[in-house]
Amino acid sequence: MSATGTYAPAPGGAPLSRMVRAQAALETRTQLRNGEQLLLTVVIPTLLLVLFSAVDIVDTGAGSRVDFLAPGILALAVLSTAFTGQAISTGFERRYGVLKRLGSSPLPRWGLMTAKTCSVLVIEVLQVALLTVVALALGWSPHGNPATVALLLLLGTATFSGLGLLMAGTLKAEATLAAANLVFILLLVGGGVIVPLDKFPGAAQSVLHLLPISALSDGLRDVLQHGAGFPWGDLGILAVWSVLGLTAAARFFKWE
Repeated sequence: MSATGTYAPAPGGAPLSRMVRAQAALETRTQLRNGEQLLLTVVIPTLLLVLFSAVDIVDTGAGSRVDFLAPGILALAVLSTAFTGQAISTGFERRYGVLKRLGSSPLPRWGLMTAKTCSVLVIEVLQVALLTVVALALGWSPHGNPATVALLLLLGTATFSGLGLLMAGTLKAEATLAAANLVFILLLVGGGVIVPLDKFPGAAQSVLHLLPISALSDGLRDVLQHGAGFPWGDLGILAVWSVLGLTAAARFFKWE
């Protein structure tokens, strides 16, 4: 005791920035220790990249297969972490009352969502680093501006985070688990990740090009494979999806 009626150190809550960092670190460790999440976010994208680059299963057009596949697999990594993984983990946290208790803690609810977003970004950085190393080992020759690639990845993250939180905050946990995995598989097949969109019928192509995974994979491919500047069309589609997803998540997300 330093003086009458005062104590050192003075009790009180931690600064908000420290609480967000601590929660983000906890979220990241939890995801990295979860075997099912690692299978979804690391193992599956890496295996798909290696398998389809090494074996001529799908006609990817002229040029190296890995040059076509690597951008699509990077888009798939964003989808797996920001949408599927986050939707499933948040859905079960909501079911078991974890979100309700965290929402009543000194960390404000927007701070919790910020921490979750930071955790997603950290995992994506690790994914991109790993997949880049694997793709380079397979003979990948990327081109284009890294800043444009980063912008596409950030817009893709915002889009899929909003959609994942919307699903987790409105459906039951079991329904979220089933729906998130189903959407992952459908977008893997029909989102231009592995199979070029020009392999689909013309009427279907018009719809598939408007999907966020198609915009992300095509945009990354335009930059990294063809050395394009700014794929404005794909950036615009992602921007619209991100606004719609985040707005809907903020409006309809239920904490319990």
